[in-house]
Order: sequence, then C-alpha cells, then structure tokens
Amino acid sequence: MVVGVDGSPSSYAALRWAVRYAQLVGGVVEAIHAWDTPSFIGWSGPVVDPDFDLQQARERFSQELHDVFADGRPASLEGHLVEGDPSEVLIQASEGAELLVVGSRGRGGFARAMLGSVSQRCAQHAACPVVVIRQEHDPGTP
Repeated sequence: MVVGVDGSPSSYAALRWAVRYAQLVGGVVEAIHAWDTPSFIGWSGPVVDPDFDLQQARERFSQELHDVFADGRPASLEGHLVEGDPSEVLIQASEGAELLVVGSRGRGGFARAMLGSVSQRCAQHAACPVVVIRQEHDPGTP
C-alpha cells in the first residue's frame, strides 16, 4: 500500500493508520514524499534554488519516518522521495498498489477546507481504493 507523507499532522496520522493496517493484513507500506525542484520564475526564466540539497532532503525524510513512530520505524515501512507534483506522483503510485492512504489536509491550502487538493485529486483519480485519514486529536505529536 502507498501512503502520501508531506510533514503535516494528517499525513502522519495517515502513515500510522497505514502501518497498523499493513500489520493486520501482512502488507508493506510505501511512504512517498513528493517534491518539486525548488525554483521561481525570474526575468530570465526559471531559476533553481541553489540551496536545495537532495541528499539532505532524503535524510530529513528518513528521520521524519523514524520520528513518527515512538517505538522505532516498522520493518514493513519503506520510504521514497519522488520528484513531481504530489497528486500526480501518488496517482501514478496507486497504479501498482492495493490501497492509497492520504491525510485529509496537507501543509498548504485553506484552513476551513474539509479535504485538501491532493487528497481530493487522489480520491477522484487513483487506480486503487483510497482511504482519507483525518488528523489525530493531538497535533503536537509527529
């Protein structure tokens, strides 16, 4: 099963839910964090952020996966850092998955939105069933 992780509390809740479910069914969880190359459009065209370090991003993502689980990272959890639009990356990953798990709201968006744009697009376009998980009650825990 695939789970989208973007560092938001609801994505952590989705990750914990996916791991618990995988333990029940004997599955493996692929945690995917999608990223776009940090850039901006200037007068000369697209400019890539020179301070972006892919290896550092990989290390932070790996540490984030460890931090979500107080008892240590589960053996059934694999982490993947993938370049691209988050909804497109997750929809593509759903093609080979039995289940796609996403948080109800990510890091961006509107505070009053019930469903984030990525989770909504995944629910509409994924190639497998989608489970949308709301944030747990204690937002202070990763």
